[in-house]
Amino acid sequence: MERSLGIWLLLTGTLAIIHIGQAQSQQGFISLDCGLPPNEPSPYKEPRTGLQFISDAIFIQTGKLGRIQANLEAEFLKPSTTLRYFPEGTRNCYNLNVEKGRKHLIRARFVYGNYDGLDTAPTFDLYLGPNPWATVDLQKQVNGSRPEILHIPTSNKLQICLVKTGETTPLISVLEVRPMGKDSYLTKSGSLKFYYREYFSKSAPSLRYPDDVYDRQWTSFFEKEWTQISTTSDVSNSNDYQPPKVALTTAAIPTNASAPLTNVWGSVDVGEQYYVYAHFAEIRELLANETREFNMVLNGKLFYGPVVPPNLLITTVLSVSPDTCEEGLCNLQLIRTNRSTLPPLLNAYEVYKVIQFPQSETNENDVAAVKNIQATYGLSRINWQSDPCVPLQFMWDGLNCSVTDTSTPPRITTL
Repeated sequence: MERSLGIWLLLTGTLAIIHIGQAQSQQGFISLDCGLPPNEPSPYKEPRTGLQFISDAIFIQTGKLGRIQANLEAEFLKPSTTLRYFPEGTRNCYNLNVEKGRKHLIRARFVYGNYDGLDTAPTFDLYLGPNPWATVDLQKQVNGSRPEILHIPTSNKLQICLVKTGETTPLISVLEVRPMGKDSYLTKSGSLKFYYREYFSKSAPSLRYPDDVYDRQWTSFFEKEWTQISTTSDVSNSNDYQPPKVALTTAAIPTNASAPLTNVWGSVDVGEQYYVYAHFAEIRELLANETREFNMVLNGKLFYGPVVPPNLLITTVLSVSPDTCEEGLCNLQLIRTNRSTLPPLLNAYEVYKVIQFPQSETNENDVAAVKNIQATYGLSRINWQSDPCVPLQFMWDGLNCSVTDTSTPPRITTL
């Protein structure tokens, strides 16, 4: 089998089976309904997903509670109908306990819903500890914003901060953290910023937990040049990625059996790096004289091949090093080989951008010491949140820090 340098083929494995019981029981899940009023039950089960949500009150010490306008509530799941907003301070942060060194899906949801009656949607920045993560612009994203990353925390504390950047007031509706399989979504460096996660079916609903044991959110997608095939048989999804089984029971093939199956996505920055994860399963019972075999070509270069999807069994082809897309356009084609009698198929795929979080957090022992002092003396300064030293513009009042370079953890020198 020919293999290009940046690709790996993943068949069935046992690690995913080990984690499936934990994920189905929501072990390690953090699901925060931000701004849940104290007179409403916590925890509660969201009926459409079965997810257990709790109030965010014990994870943050600042902010005020709000609720989107009543006429908009039917458009959103219950956790997104309430919110916490932050009229005071520049940086307001959540503090969560996580497993150090393990990959986590981290997702936030922001819905303005004209909660304040001002009809002025805010714009603000989102930080992961001392590093910028995303700009949230709810003027452009009127139905809400949902930034998501796959990230390995470097400590057992995770700080997620909302930073005021103008005159409008930051807010947050939902905050979710999910531990992932330990051998999944590996990168050469950096974390992964969600870009696309699709499965190929006509007019099918979006999927998340409990269909996806890690609560990844999948949307259905289909092109007019494609034909859908499907099966009612069980399709095994047992590998390190475990996409939803229902996403593997349908697939797209080109209507013109001689044509490639093509996926195109735009790249805002020509220097952006991407990781691709393509999930295949043969869902037709092939006859003795039939063969389905194809190559994967990204921007005119062999990505992987040939691929021969096994019957009712997942195969995941993935990047082990990042790719870039020339001229702002990425083109992934599945092209049948000369010996193939059938066109290529694709069940589901994921695309992520590489995002770097270069600034190291302040030395853990120093942070623990200053937080003990904070607790002992009951200090409650509003800017004493998240990392004490970095970024420099948010250094805690009353501290001096030694900050050398981004790769070296800062040290607290005086208090």
